[in-house]
Amino acid sequence: MDSLVSSCARAGVAEWVCCPGELNTPLLTALAHCAAVHRWHAQDERSAAFFALGRIQATARPVAMVAGGAASAAALMPAVIEAFYERRPLIVVTVDDEPSSGRVGAYARAEQDSLFGMYAPTLELHLPCALPSLPDLVPICAEGFPLHIHLHGAEGVRVGRGECHVVADPPSPTPFRASLADLSSLLRFRASEGLVLLLGALDPDEQESALWLARTLRVPVLADATSGLREKLGPLLLRGGSDILTDAPPPFVLRVGAVPSFPFWRALEEMPDTQVFSITRSGFPGLRRESVVIEGEPEQVMKALDDVPRVGDTLNYFPRARSYAGLEEELLLSYPESDASLVRAFSQHAAFAEVMFLGSPTSTVLWNRFAQLQSPLYYVRQSSLAGGADGALSAFFANTVGASFSCALIGDLSLQRDVAAVTFVEQLPIGKRVIAVLNNEGAGLAPACDHEELRRLIVQPPQLSPADAARLLGAEYYSIRCEADFEIIEGLPDDSLSILDILPDPEQSRVLRNSLG
Repeated sequence: MDSLVSSCARAGVAEWVCCPGELNTPLLTALAHCAAVHRWHAQDERSAAFFALGRIQATARPVAMVAGGAASAAALMPAVIEAFYERRPLIVVTVDDEPSSGRVGAYARAEQDSLFGMYAPTLELHLPCALPSLPDLVPICAEGFPLHIHLHGAEGVRVGRGECHVVADPPSPTPFRASLADLSSLLRFRASEGLVLLLGALDPDEQESALWLARTLRVPVLADATSGLREKLGPLLLRGGSDILTDAPPPFVLRVGAVPSFPFWRALEEMPDTQVFSITRSGFPGLRRESVVIEGEPEQVMKALDDVPRVGDTLNYFPRARSYAGLEEELLLSYPESDASLVRAFSQHAAFAEVMFLGSPTSTVLWNRFAQLQSPLYYVRQSSLAGGADGALSAFFANTVGASFSCALIGDLSLQRDVAAVTFVEQLPIGKRVIAVLNNEGAGLAPACDHEELRRLIVQPPQLSPADAARLLGAEYYSIRCEADFEIIEGLPDDSLSILDILPDPEQSRVLRNSLG
């Protein structure tokens, strides 16, 4: 077991998230005696996996977790899928007392071969296993995808002491892949026909190169909040751009970063006349139609592009965006208790946070569209790339380690589905943490529906209220119904956990949304 911990340390694994279990004892024993790594603990495997994913987001290092047997590991699938599409090196370790010979169906056992399918390959290790016999995890972690390590024969394995003394630096990213010829040709010879830049989620070390590209091209930009650049683009940001571009698509789109959350990106599926180029660390096109993908770190790609011309707004999108922005501001003032207005108000108070976390698809949509633009937010994360509502609190807590002030905006369903994250609260260092819950009784952005039974099936209000969740988490609870209520944030103690229950007026929210189209 010490040899496995050492092998992971050589690949840059400095943190382990540990779930309890009888078969886990030898590995947990080895970890308990390894001063070189930090150990987090959690009873709920699903929350533990999202916490591990959040630590990868925060540290840019691979993180390992001990999940026990296959039945426990099955709860990790949502986080493994998320890690796969974010391209994060999440290492999941599961344990068996003896090798399986097929579909046994033994008591408290389940087969683990290819447990996570396409999302994480399974590496079978039979114990005891000396360090030189272990596969080199460095190149595996450098690729950045999840890995499942399945240990056989853990029962009765003797654990040594002190094999792991130091943790290596995280592996360097792989060089970018694919030819730049088509993209270079586009930028130099055809971009003047109409080019729009889309920015998806970017890691902090990717932001500078993406901002340089935007300021050099001077084309209209749609920027996800998770790009970390939304407030820094100034007049280049295309307000209401998703609606504008859907009505009048450009001939060319260049995306940098992860798959964007804009409706326009999804609409591109039905726009074959718009040619799409992507520069992305994940390597995923994000579209089911044909597109050009350059896989790699944006900074590497920008350097290889060399000279980039100034293109500008050749299709005159900006005048339309100014009209849209004026209408938006007027509606936000007219409907101050709508969900959009309350998100705007919260964003003005959260602008000073070191960490901003978006924990549901609805909160991401509202933040991208209506959050303030005056104060830059340098570190914005989300955990809903794969579209789920799991693990929001755990991933948020993981991203707040070391931050003095952190904020999250999540949905009420996301809150209910991760109250097990309470196990991390007492393990966290000092900091002010504010969790704003968009309380729309589970409705989200669900379409209007006159059929009572259908609406009952689509809109399922959570049974656990934000006030109940606050009690479980040991957090202070505050009800928020208007902009002035957010002033409570400034007076919160430096070491506190608070739940803000945002209660928008459903009718105001509906009218504002319909007015914007």
